Formats: sequence, C-alpha cells, structure tokens
Amino acid sequence: MTARARALDLLAGRETALLARVAGVACADRELDGLAASLTELVLSATGFASCELYVLDDEERTLERAGATPLTDGPPAPVLLGEGFVGWCAAHGMPRAYEGGMVFPVQDGRDRTLAVVRARTTGGAPCSEDDISMVDALAALFAPVVCSARRLRTAREREHSAEEFAERAVEAQEAERGRLAREIHDGIAQRLASLGFHLSAALRVLPPAEPSLAEARRQILVARRLCDLASAETRAAIGGLRPPVLDDLGLPAALAGLAREADARQSSLDVTVTVTGELDAPLPDHLQTALYRIAQEAVGNILRHAEASTAGILLEYERDRVRLTVGDDGGGFHPHRPAPGSYGLRGMAERAELLGGRMTLQSRPGEGTTVRAVLPLR
Repeated sequence: MTARARALDLLAGRETALLARVAGVACADRELDGLAASLTELVLSATGFASCELYVLDDEERTLERAGATPLTDGPPAPVLLGEGFVGWCAAHGMPRAYEGGMVFPVQDGRDRTLAVVRARTTGGAPCSEDDISMVDALAALFAPVVCSARRLRTAREREHSAEEFAERAVEAQEAERGRLAREIHDGIAQRLASLGFHLSAALRVLPPAEPSLAEARRQILVARRLCDLASAETRAAIGGLRPPVLDDLGLPAALAGLAREADARQSSLDVTVTVTGELDAPLPDHLQTALYRIAQEAVGNILRHAEASTAGILLEYERDRVRLTVGDDGGGFHPHRPAPGSYGLRGMAERAELLGGRMTLQSRPGEGTTVRAVLPLR
C-alpha cells in the first residue's frame, strides 16, 4: 500500500468534518504561503500538537525556507541548511524523526524526493502521541502533490519575475545610454556645427559682393553653409531619436501635448486632444516615459499616414500600480488580422510594451476607427 493510500485509509476512520476540511485545503490554495498556513492549521486542529511549521526546499536543494511565515520585528526566519538541525536532517534523509517535544516529517513526491518538511511541536516538551504522529504523517503524504504543485508554481513565477526585471533593467540601461549619447551629440557635434555655421556666415559677410574673382569662393561658402544646415537638422533629428529632449525638459504629459501640436500642424484637418488623469506617488521612471512616448509617437504617426481621421485623442491614465496610454481616432480603420500599412510599427509598439512587462492591445474595424492601448506596470 502506498503512502497516500495509507493516509486515506487512516483519514477514512476520522470524523466527516475533518475529511471535508482536508478536501477543502487540498483544492483551495495553490499559493505556497497560503497552502502552508492552511496545512499547519489543519494539523493543529486534528492533533494535540501545539505548533506546526512547513519548511520548503529551494530549487537548488541547499536550504529550506519556512513557508507562510510572518516576518517579526527582527526579520523573517533564517533559512535552514540541508542537513542542519532536525529540519535539515529530515530533508537530507527523507525520514521522520522524533526529538524532545516534537517531531519532523518529510513531504515527498512520487519518486521519494523530499520537497518539504513538516515540523510539529508539543506543549512543554511533552512526548508525541502515536495517533498524532500517524495523523501528521498521513497529512504530509496526502498533501505532497499539492505542495509539489505550489512549489513549481512559485518557481515559475519567480523565474518570470526575474525575466521581467532583467528585461526592464536592460531597457532602462539602453535608455540611459541613449540619453548619454544624445547629450554628447548635443554638447559636442551639434555645438561644433552651430559654430561652423556662424563662421561660414561671417565669412560671407566679409567677402566683397562685387568682386568677380571671389564669386566662386562665395558659391562654395554658400554650398558649405547649406550642408552645415542640413547636418545640423540631421543631428537634431538624431538627438530626438535617441532621447526626446522635451521629456527631460517638461515630462511626459507636455511631450504628448507637443506631439499633438505637431500632428495638428502637419495635418490641419486633424484635431488631436490630450487628456491626463490620476497622479503618481513618485515620478514615472525615464525608461517608462520614453516607452510610452514612443508608442504614442508611432500611433499618431500611423493616424497621419493612414487613418484619414478628423479627430484623435491621447489619454494618459496614472493608476496606483500601472500607467495606461490610449490613442484612438475616428478614421477609416482596418482589419487587425490582415496585413495593413504600419503593421511593423504596431509590432514594435507591442514588443516595447512586453519588454517592460506590459501589454498592448489594438481595436479596429473598417470604417470604425482604431484604438491602441498600452498598459505598463509600475514596480
């Protein structure tokens, strides 16, 4: 007979209320801390033990951490090294062990690998009764699959969270580097070009206009002046592409307002409005501001290029744990599941949001306009 079968056989002889509680705990919570609290409460209600704790082995199988523990004033319980103390010994050997005033029980999977340890203690160092030992042993065997499932879920979430944090740090570092390059170009190349343009203009002013022998020199200086102006414009565009200066100067709401004014200027028949709602307890991180601005910039660009809209709206909503950007128009719309102009830009917008742990959604139908919505979480 397997350990689970023995556990069910033992529990079958107990009162119906206990069986109902066991079933409820087994089916209710897959969060490891919640499961640990429910399991320990069940042990205390079904036995004479005075205290109970669940220690879960980490993925590297080196330490055990107390699940469901409430941090005290001096911090959370310290991890237990594998093989250290009664809990560590139980995890290392996969066997129950009694000691003065308590006992430890292994929680094992179907391949007899220890996943966790249940530690139960009596009042005042009293010996453990055989019925209580059998009950805790049965519950440990019965809840092993649930503990295994909760442990895997915790591991998956921790890895997902680590991946999101890594992606966010990478984006943050990328934006910081873009900002550094933009400042260097602005303070270096852009200033040199401005100075060059000034000196070229000064050279034109001092050349005698009526001197035929200097006509070719004037023509060459004019060509150089036009090239300098073109290089300056391209430099400003490069700075804006690396890091929009308006974000640093005025912040995201003002940058979106500037984006709306630029769109109105480019297409007089289009009316773009900007609305900002909510407040944040702390300033929005630079890399999130840049991501939202780029998404809005691409969305407005698509409206100008393809939508043939008369009105468009940019809505920025600050919430407690997230920020939401919505860009909508009343243009011609399109079928989202078919290749459409601007689809590469839409893909880039979605990838930018996903890198920061957020998501982007698109709603559009032919003749009914388009709405782009991006939601980014706040850590």
